[in-house]
Amino acid sequence: MMKKVLIISASSRKQGNSDILCDYFAKGARESGHQVEKVFLAEKNINFCSGCGVCNETHLCVQKDDMKEILDSMVAADVIVLATPVYFYSMNGRMKNFIDRTVPRYTEITKKDFYFIMTAADTDKENLARTLEGFRGFTQDCLEEAREAGIIYGTGAWQKGEIEESPACKEAYEMGRAL
Repeated sequence: MMKKVLIISASSRKQGNSDILCDYFAKGARESGHQVEKVFLAEKNINFCSGCGVCNETHLCVQKDDMKEILDSMVAADVIVLATPVYFYSMNGRMKNFIDRTVPRYTEITKKDFYFIMTAADTDKENLARTLEGFRGFTQDCLEEAREAGIIYGTGAWQKGEIEESPACKEAYEMGRAL
């Protein structure tokens, strides 16, 4: 059965390490016949949440930026991949801001399979626990019937492209193929 796969890349660099893993995941998913959309957040205009609370009633954000179209894609997706570089033991600000901006429609992001991709210069994947905790807090505690389907740890990659030397590329590809 064909699935709609949405990949959210919070990498600051095109073809940065976490973005490369997104591409491997996407390649595997496409080869298995799935529809894949990748959103590179650095190319999107996504403002910070202003905390105005209007969306609590209207389920629409008052801000006119690119978040509405991404939320539409999240609601329509069967599978969502969240990918971030890890800076100082947590997801980067771009990913956190993105998650904060899901508030208007987070109650509609239901029954999704989630994959998490995290990259870091650190070689110990245990040091990515806080990032994983943040992803799990969002998906397991805030979204209805979200299922954690896989985690890809891209450790030991500091310079752009170093992830290519890691087994994480094959893992991402294989997870995408196995959907």
